[in-house]
Amino acid sequence: MLLSPEEMNKRELMDYYGYRGKFGYLLLRIRLIRSWLLQFFASFSPSPSLATIFQRARGVKIGNHVFIGPNVQIDLLYPQLVAIEDYVSIGMNCMIFAHSNPTCSAYLKQNLYPRRVSKVTIRRGAWVPPGSIILCGVTIGENSVVGAGSVVTKDVQPWSLVGGVPAKYIRDVRSASTS
Repeated sequence: MLLSPEEMNKRELMDYYGYRGKFGYLLLRIRLIRSWLLQFFASFSPSPSLATIFQRARGVKIGNHVFIGPNVQIDLLYPQLVAIEDYVSIGMNCMIFAHSNPTCSAYLKQNLYPRRVSKVTIRRGAWVPPGSIILCGVTIGENSVVGAGSVVTKDVQPWSLVGGVPAKYIRDVRSASTS
């Protein structure tokens, strides 16, 4: 029996969280609604400290002295796989994904791009300016800078400036001019 893409997605999520049967499906729906509500409140919070509180309540691991700007979207399904260390700044309208999934195409899901779920880490002192997108499995190195509007598909080494779509290494941030 062939499953629809929606049924595949449901099964993948239920398996990941260890849920079974109708009660498990109810628990999954409650988990997703809770995550969505907390994400909504974090996105439109008038204060970065409130956004941090809401994201922590979702399960995002967040260190101290972290700035999360307005409308930052952190993975809805797997927030617990995102770790943001101390002294990190994340600008408005950024997106951080801990999974990738061609949601509606059974062919793509089964043959080319199965669901990928992988941790994202943003290390101490990193700066992710507005409009940047961080994809699953990426680590942003300590004291690194991502150019505004960049799409980060690979790990960023410590003390690096990266930018573009996809983001590429530009230079060591320690060599920046202070003039």
